[in-house]
Amino acid sequence: MKGNELREKFLKFFESKGHTIVPSSSLVPANDPTLLFTNAGMVQFKDVFLGLDKRAYTRATTAQKCVRAGGKHNDLDTVGRTARHHTFFEMMGNFSFGDYFKRDAIKYAWEFLTEVIGLEPERLWATIYLDDDEAHDLWVELTDIPEERIVRMGEKDNFWSMGDTGPCGPCSEIIYDRGEEYRCNAPKCALGECDCDRWLEIWNLVFMQYNRDEDGNMTPLPRPSIDTGMGLERVASVLQNVDSNFDTDLIRPLITAIEEMSGKTYYGDDRGFPFRVIADHARACTFLISDGVLPSNEGRGYVLRRILRRAVRFGKVLEMEIPFLYRFVPKVVEILGEAYPEITQKQEQIAQIVKIEEERFKATLNEGMKVVNEMIAKVKQEGRSTISGKEAFMLYDTYGFPLDLTEDIAEENELEVDTKGFEKAMEEQRERARAARGDAREWDDAVVLSGLLQEVEPTKFVGYDMLTSESTVQALIVDGEKVDRVSAGQKFGLVVAESPVYPEGGGQIGDRARLTGHGCQGQVTDCKRLPDGKIIHETMLDEGQLAVGDRVTLAVFAQTRYNTQRNHSATHLLHRALKEVLGDHVEQAGSLVTNDRLRFDFTHFSALTEEQLQQVEERVNQQIFADLQVEAFETAYEQAKEMGAIALFGEKYGDTVRVVKMGNYSMELCGGTHVKNTAQIGIFKIVSETGVGAGMRRIEAVTGPRAYEYVSGRMAKAEETARILKTKPDEIDQKAEQLVARVKELERKVTSLQDRLANYQSEDLLKQVRHVDGVPLLAVQVQVANMEALRSMADVLRDKLGSGVIVLGAVIEDKVNFVSVVTKDWVDKGLHAGKLIGQVAKVAGGGGGGRPDMAQAGGRQPDKIAAALDQAAGVVMEQLK
Repeated sequence: MKGNELREKFLKFFESKGHTIVPSSSLVPANDPTLLFTNAGMVQFKDVFLGLDKRAYTRATTAQKCVRAGGKHNDLDTVGRTARHHTFFEMMGNFSFGDYFKRDAIKYAWEFLTEVIGLEPERLWATIYLDDDEAHDLWVELTDIPEERIVRMGEKDNFWSMGDTGPCGPCSEIIYDRGEEYRCNAPKCALGECDCDRWLEIWNLVFMQYNRDEDGNMTPLPRPSIDTGMGLERVASVLQNVDSNFDTDLIRPLITAIEEMSGKTYYGDDRGFPFRVIADHARACTFLISDGVLPSNEGRGYVLRRILRRAVRFGKVLEMEIPFLYRFVPKVVEILGEAYPEITQKQEQIAQIVKIEEERFKATLNEGMKVVNEMIAKVKQEGRSTISGKEAFMLYDTYGFPLDLTEDIAEENELEVDTKGFEKAMEEQRERARAARGDAREWDDAVVLSGLLQEVEPTKFVGYDMLTSESTVQALIVDGEKVDRVSAGQKFGLVVAESPVYPEGGGQIGDRARLTGHGCQGQVTDCKRLPDGKIIHETMLDEGQLAVGDRVTLAVFAQTRYNTQRNHSATHLLHRALKEVLGDHVEQAGSLVTNDRLRFDFTHFSALTEEQLQQVEERVNQQIFADLQVEAFETAYEQAKEMGAIALFGEKYGDTVRVVKMGNYSMELCGGTHVKNTAQIGIFKIVSETGVGAGMRRIEAVTGPRAYEYVSGRMAKAEETARILKTKPDEIDQKAEQLVARVKELERKVTSLQDRLANYQSEDLLKQVRHVDGVPLLAVQVQVANMEALRSMADVLRDKLGSGVIVLGAVIEDKVNFVSVVTKDWVDKGLHAGKLIGQVAKVAGGGGGGRPDMAQAGGRQPDKIAAALDQAAGVVMEQLK
């Protein structure tokens, strides 16, 4: 049975049992900063299990794309060494949200395995939690598994929890016995005592029946749920009767393609390790990039970079010329594109991003390997056995070497790496991670708040149609606790029945608003929506008191909202204009919409030209001047997609979605606030266009009053510049060209004069040449205007000296500069200008290096220049020895 057929059979089977087939979610978890990647089928249902989200169904089934690399669940270093571990894999799952429980979960699993895909019942075993007698009795009652093939195991193996607190419960794993031929050499090769390849876990049934509190106490859940996970590749290996997941039709064609490209033969033993790594990593890179992850030096992008570069390193083992990995993207698409059409749609873009990163890594390797070799030589020369954390971090920070690459190179040279020191040196980067964990704390806070507000109905948002509304206070929260009353001077969270205040979301900042009530007033400083629909208004009470049940009026700051709406509507027009000018590969990868500017990140491979930027800006302004009507309406998600509405990366959509349509020009799924017609945007002006990662660009722009201020400011600067240049504003470019030409002419004259001066000075300087162990040495301080003149003087002196060593020092703009030159005959005898100048500059508080024949360096202590030059003779003598 082919892998694609197995996937389809699984989904159709559970659909026949009343389950809704839910598409795989993105590998980037939506609104969940606690995870790097989606690593299990239940991730997209996490809020449902926690009671924060409600779906139109109580039974679901999925084929979920997963990545386990980085963070708590990290299989990266194991990939290729075993038959089962992957960075990217597919997890089949069936879920019950308070519907059926253990009986049906076990019954469905047994029916699917033995009747639908025909696994031999006598090869199936079940593990259960130690004291889960209910599961034991159900396996005996509902299946053909005898008592002796039901194994009780401890909490480590058979008890699952979502976190330290929250939903948890025992689980039951279904094990396939591959037979005696796969047993290990242990005296007793038995399930529960041995973890060898004989015992293959194919399906895990999690029975979520308890809620664990902070003290570890477990209480039964009112509506127990089911979460199961089956590895598609593992079951395919059983059905296809192959030794490894890598030999299934889901991965083996990739290995065949690697054989063809490398000209080398694949073997299933250790010799095939590089093939397996490349095949696995090609899949992971393809899917991560299709879901918007791009190579970078932090977070998800760093993990992707590690995966990609690890594949490239093993390609070098197979003697494949970089770049090569991008050539395997079409093969991944050929195998999995039907099940996951997003990789088919983005195939060209994915391949191009992989190729760009490969080429960057090739340059990094070529440059960085020289540094690594020098570092290793230095470590050995100093008698050390460890590359310091500081040295490893320098390789990471300067040359982009992942830590595991440095460790591999160190191991090849019988050295170790101080990983603790490396982690310490990464403190600055870890600050960003801490900021991300701050987002995670916000998510945890959301879970706590949702628990506090269980009895409160979701807030009705009325801010699309009005900016002021009166409502009843439903809850007040101070320091994470519900209170009945707040007083002037207190900060608190406010929940009302209905609100015109827009909560932060979709890239748009939350509204600010004025609160008034009977004898009280205050300000809403921020606003956020909980996953279950309740809106928390972060409020400061300026005067009076406020109690639960009081009536209050919330009035959004109108001008701030209007400006924010202008910017949000402009991002929709910008998105469309970029697709028209650059191509359909452009996709939104992130945005920020505030009241004073907009920021728009999008996928593209190179900087926009001035002409392209002008075209984009003109197209947006054309649609503004066209006074297009902006309409918003709700419809079913599938219907919106059929209409051509654009769904944005990273957003989580329900069954019913809101569509924002601007004439016949733009149509996107969006929950934000917008202008009534595009003319209200006023004017659109691009402020900057920059790169923010491989294959990603960023445009920042302003609209309305801010655009007017920006343009007026630029015009005022132009008029001031014209006044300084004594010309007219519309003739500044001509005047500038004339000045640049004049400067170049004067620079040529200065260079000519410097050369003549150096020639005159050289005669006097050569009189100061002395001999050190037979080497003609000139080490003197000179006066020059710039570094170019210093190098020029060194060239003249070398030509006139003919044979020897020259070291020149000069103070230029209060900084010490050195140049050293060694003629070819003395380079051949072992003298090195770069090493010489490094030691000389060190005396003056600096450093540097360069080629054996010529080098330059700097220093920070001008008063030490004479002492530094005196050092030259000693260094020459050392080098001769």
